[in-house]
Amino acid sequence: MTGHEARAAFLEWLEKERRASPHTLEAYGADLGDFLGFLSRHNGAEPDLGTLGNMRPADLRAFLAYRATRQGERKAASAATRARQLAAVRSFFRFLGKRHGVSPNAIAGLRGPRLKQPAPKALREAEARDVITETGSVERSPLQAARDEALFTLLYGCGLRISEALALDVRDAPKASTGLRVLGKGNKERVVPVLPAVEQAVATYLAARGGPLPEAPLFIGARGGRLDPAVAQKALRDYRRLAGLPEHTTPHALRHSFATHLLGAGADLRSIQELLGHASLSTTQRYTSVDAVRLLETWQKAHPRSGE
Repeated sequence: MTGHEARAAFLEWLEKERRASPHTLEAYGADLGDFLGFLSRHNGAEPDLGTLGNMRPADLRAFLAYRATRQGERKAASAATRARQLAAVRSFFRFLGKRHGVSPNAIAGLRGPRLKQPAPKALREAEARDVITETGSVERSPLQAARDEALFTLLYGCGLRISEALALDVRDAPKASTGLRVLGKGNKERVVPVLPAVEQAVATYLAARGGPLPEAPLFIGARGGRLDPAVAQKALRDYRRLAGLPEHTTPHALRHSFATHLLGAGADLRSIQELLGHASLSTTQRYTSVDAVRLLETWQKAHPRSGE
């Protein structure tokens, strides 16, 4: 079996057995085409299963180094592209190992390029307040409007992930007196303080629902089931387009805004880490770059000689 025949078999397996999306199939197909083309030039012949089985990590590093450099009219691949290509090659070798007994030595212990995580995109304080108070205005149903206001107030006021908020039941409703118990990633529980405004928004929504049972979902959709995240995302997407807010105005941006605004007000990183439920402080430290950008913007607007 040639390398290109193996590639075709792998893509067919991804499509029919793994139900991969057309986008994934296209990307992986192109990535493996690049990889096999490199091997053909590198070895002077089209690779077969024997060639692939004899590869070592150094051969893959040579491929990644090749893609990191400009080739004629072709631009050098970014770190993100090379990381994706390595993921495609890894999946390819695992498939060959299971189906054709090809040794996976080439991918043993190989690390991809380090990716710089983008800084979280937070909203300005005025934008966050508008989302909380105005998003419900695009809903036709008063109950849905109250639900959206309560949900977005909770996300911004407590820094929750959308999945964490939608997993809550009525009995978990936030109380300023006791805080809110949240089950986060890795089934790690944390307790976050609750602002009176958050408690009031949720209480108003529950009152509009008519006193639901404690075991019922806290946030429900139009048919009475637990609210789907896509519905909440659409509600905010519709509002941001009407209000002319930036494209990064999403439910998760409210969590980013919670952390960024706390940091700007003087909260320490360790406290923010606990509130967000981050396992590592390095994840929370990304918010310092956001705050630095805002500080520079403030200086540029306020300093009398910043425009010189």
